Amino acid sequence: MNPAHGLLNKHVVPALTAVSENTYMSAIRAGMVSVVPLTIIGGLFMVVAFLPVSGWEERVAPYLKLLEVPVTATFGLLGVFVCFAIGYDLGKRLKQEAIISASMATLVFMMIQLQLEDQTLLMDGLGSKGLFTAIIIALVTVRVQKFFTDRNFVIKLPENVPPVVYESFLSLSPMVFLVLVFWLIRFVLGVDINHIVQTAFGPLVFALNTLPGICVYALLVTLLWSVGINGDNAVDALVAPIFLQYLAANVEAMTTGQPLPYITAYGFFTIFVNVGGTGATIALALIMLNSKEPGYRKVSRLSMPTQVFQINEPIFFGFPIVLNPIFMVPYILNALILTTGTYLLMQWGLLNKPFVNVPWTTPPLIGHYLVTGGDWRAPIWGVCSIVIAMLVYYPFAKAAERQRLKAEAAGVADE
Repeated sequence: MNPAHGLLNKHVVPALTAVSENTYMSAIRAGMVSVVPLTIIGGLFMVVAFLPVSGWEERVAPYLKLLEVPVTATFGLLGVFVCFAIGYDLGKRLKQEAIISASMATLVFMMIQLQLEDQTLLMDGLGSKGLFTAIIIALVTVRVQKFFTDRNFVIKLPENVPPVVYESFLSLSPMVFLVLVFWLIRFVLGVDINHIVQTAFGPLVFALNTLPGICVYALLVTLLWSVGINGDNAVDALVAPIFLQYLAANVEAMTTGQPLPYITAYGFFTIFVNVGGTGATIALALIMLNSKEPGYRKVSRLSMPTQVFQINEPIFFGFPIVLNPIFMVPYILNALILTTGTYLLMQWGLLNKPFVNVPWTTPPLIGHYLVTGGDWRAPIWGVCSIVIAMLVYYPFAKAAERQRLKAEAAGVADE
């Protein structure tokens, strides 16, 4: 084994795997994934409201407010849904009553969004701007619940009491504690929790919408994949709230007729960079469909149906790309090239920025068209992206093919 690979496997991979599989990171990831369908529903109504068809704006104008209701109900309450979902998932992982965990987390989150003067909810805090606050509140709440349960600081009723009542009283002590603590922090001491959290994450939120920042992200994701770790999952818990926040801001800008502020909103990476899977591996499959080497040819043909839906594990582990220097280089290079190309095209106004969320399994070109709200230039860039990726992969693929054929010929000669 290559010494560098040995070092990665011994020291780097276990550490990164531990982070990726951490209970709290996993709960955040699960919570973020659970709200994706909501954004897709909101996105569908966005497409109808802002269909890029001549004369559509005048036709839909009388119904625009009606069409925006589901958009507000989904994007406008993202923080609430995320808090509930993460609380529920973490409650299950820590062996708490999950629905109680989720309810407590949501209660605390909603409470700190109240405005003291008129007792109304701060709507900005309930939406995408409150995502990081929602995540922190959910983690803290369930952790406190677990602390109280483990140390038996709970009210226990007789066993013959109905389970629902029994569980609700178990949660009473931690709930009182949490409400009291956050009430003191938010209203008695006047600490603006949303502002503090937003300020803390501000540098990261800013960086990921810059070309250097998103390129570093692309490099990290593909490097992790190259050593056998699911790069998207490993960092998703941290970046998904940011990309979702960008998407919600773009949706809000679209509904108010303002320029879309964010390039790297949710959908930028999954659709434009991960064409046919991370590293644009559909291009590699297309090159090797008629490979002279039977193994490469078979894997490429078997993987093609899944790569149409952005799933590239068959080719990734079948060639393999993981820990294989010949394929790792173009794999990482393609992600960086497509990230840079797409970013610049959107910055120059040659492509619409993402403002419609679509499932990450949406086939290339279709996904390009939908995520930009029907920009006809997007699927053209999708075709160009695949061609560019093929050009990058080609010399490496042919070198690997020659190497494999030579090794097979030498094996036959030895026999």
